[in-house]
Amino acid sequence: MSPICFTPIGIIHTPFQEMKGMPIQAVAGKGIAGYIELDARFVEGLRDVEGFSHLILVFHLHQMTDYRLTVTPYLDTEPRGIFATRGPKRPNAIGLSTVRLVRVEKNILHIEDVDMLDGTPLLDLKPYVPQIDDRADATIGWFEGKIARVNEVRADERYK
Repeated sequence: MSPICFTPIGIIHTPFQEMKGMPIQAVAGKGIAGYIELDARFVEGLRDVEGFSHLILVFHLHQMTDYRLTVTPYLDTEPRGIFATRGPKRPNAIGLSTVRLVRVEKNILHIEDVDMLDGTPLLDLKPYVPQIDDRADATIGWFEGKIARVNEVRADERYK
């Protein structure tokens, strides 16, 4: 396969300088503020975005330098296949988070519920629409019985 090249559309700013102690999912970062500094070339694309309460961010996990096909997730003690986890050591270092949109000021999007490092390159953003994005019949595999801890577990150094 041919390589694919992406150019960031902006930078995500958060209080997190390192992974250790960071929320492991956006839902666990409830109320933690950050902001997106969108490249001025893309401001017109923000038209109508203020009508949405949440955005889905697609970003580059810029501090991941390699990948692992088997990892031990933060919510578990057993090794799992990387594609059965939301761990960051992926073959393509792409992250995905749903954040709350607080307000937009020109090219700055103020957000909450952040779970990414400061300086993270933003690749894309999309509106979160519950009628499209939620699945009432979804099953959660090995997360069953473990997901209740997502708000209390914080990142450690296992993905360095």
